[in-house]
Amino acid sequence: MISKNQIGPKKAQNGANDPRLLILKARRVFVLALIYAALLSACIGILQLSTPLYMMQVHDRVLNSQSMDTLTMLTILVIGALVIYGVLEYIRALTFQAMGSAVVRWLNLPVLTAAVQAAADQGLTRATQSLRDLAELRSFLTTSAVSAPLDAAWSPIFLGVLFALHPMFGLLGAISIALLVCCGLLTDLLTRRLMKEANQANIEAVSKIGSSLRHAEAIEAMGMLPALARRWRTAQLHALDALETSGSRSKAMASITRSLRFMIQAAALATGSILVMKQEISPGAMMATTILVGRLLAPFDSMIENWRQWVLAIASWRRIETALNQDLAVRQTMPQPRTQGDLVVDKLVYAAPGLDVPIIKGVSFSLSPGEVLGIVGPSAAGKSTLARLLVGIQKPTTGGVFLDGNNVYLWERASFGQMTGYLPQSVSLLEGTIRDNISRMEEGEPQKVLEAARLADVHDMIGRLPLGYDTPVGDGHLTLSGGQRQRIALARCLYDHPRLIVLDEPNANLDAIGERALIRAIERARNDGAIVIMIAHRPTIMQAADKLLVLENGRITQFGPRTDVVASMTPGEPRREGVSA
Repeated sequence: MISKNQIGPKKAQNGANDPRLLILKARRVFVLALIYAALLSACIGILQLSTPLYMMQVHDRVLNSQSMDTLTMLTILVIGALVIYGVLEYIRALTFQAMGSAVVRWLNLPVLTAAVQAAADQGLTRATQSLRDLAELRSFLTTSAVSAPLDAAWSPIFLGVLFALHPMFGLLGAISIALLVCCGLLTDLLTRRLMKEANQANIEAVSKIGSSLRHAEAIEAMGMLPALARRWRTAQLHALDALETSGSRSKAMASITRSLRFMIQAAALATGSILVMKQEISPGAMMATTILVGRLLAPFDSMIENWRQWVLAIASWRRIETALNQDLAVRQTMPQPRTQGDLVVDKLVYAAPGLDVPIIKGVSFSLSPGEVLGIVGPSAAGKSTLARLLVGIQKPTTGGVFLDGNNVYLWERASFGQMTGYLPQSVSLLEGTIRDNISRMEEGEPQKVLEAARLADVHDMIGRLPLGYDTPVGDGHLTLSGGQRQRIALARCLYDHPRLIVLDEPNANLDAIGERALIRAIERARNDGAIVIMIAHRPTIMQAADKLLVLENGRITQFGPRTDVVASMTPGEPRREGVSA
């Protein structure tokens, strides 16, 4: 018996960032388990012959000879065969269960990684769908539908026995298989396009409503629910129409197939009766044939009945492959030690997928440890995109960002995270306690958590919360103000003394007190030797900058010491956003 530990290698993270290797290994798991299950299916198919052969022998030998010894021996043999049959069925079911668990163990971390990266680049639609697809694929592998094709593959065993009983039975069986295969192909032809359309429409509808519900406060306050409900209902009805049409066609073909199967069994019985009357076969052979024909056609009937599950499972697997190939970033797997060196941005170009015009166009600059850079410029200049490139979230089209000579995009993420602090423009706290969030969801040392909170000047505020650092935050928990969330996120950013700190609109939700605390935190990080890069529209914070970079339309128009950049602006020229003397 194959166990899940045998199918799923323990070192599941080897090559965890190579999509082709991951898919190859997952397919290898499928193939090995299917071969094993196919061999079990062959044995199961042979053992299924025990019941019709037992009936034939009892009718033709025991009833004629009136021999209790023969009946006893035949009964013992058939019971033994059926016990083995049950054990093999159980082992085969465990094999598929182990296959599903192994595929999840192989792919759960890569799919989650790809989902996070897809969410950062494209939003949550594809991200959440990949996780659902993996769960649905595992669920499918544990159902009885997955074994039907293997049973059908060994139908020649039953067909051979039918030919051995009489050529007419064999011919009837072969014609019956051909008819059911045609029904299966017709089912696929009638339902595949509709099922694909319905599935895609349902995915989009669920994703859109899920995205909208994240803005529940605005929906409720401004009475947008009726309009939102109408939009969702339209999308949902489109999916339901396609699903109902495909379901109706599939059920109709399943009913036709089942009726055809019963007709074939009746035809087998009628044929057997004629052959018995002609004394070409025994009555026992006629009874056995009726059972054999039913067993021969059952897998094909099951395949047609469960056709929809197969189509959806194949679609889920293809979406997982697409997610791994397109969304999973290929990065280094060897952790890098903490380092302290220059940050070099070299001819950096970034064009979003599907766009011809780059957002970032040949940006180059360098910073040394202990320097603070302020990035300013008009809206849609590419500042936030540049921030994401600086911390390796997005892959540069050409050029690169290097910290102490290491490419920040290719850097192994866990060790890079220890080097980096990032405060995004849209601040959110993860499900957990405040301590969990500050320590980046690890079992952080209390001393480091307190130090980060004090650096962000948020320790006193946390102390006034209901449970202090153990206060749970996230959906359904304590609602924090925007400024509170931003200051806690700043503490998370400063946790464990990162060497590169990127702050995107860090003072957007802060009052004057919070802004002064932010400036003090930046100055402390600079004195600690960190490289700090901040993007802001409010000019107050830029007083803490050593250098300014003016970004316009994805290009650097000015870069240098803050006082020089400010002085270079002509008296009549309007100030860039965030620039202050």
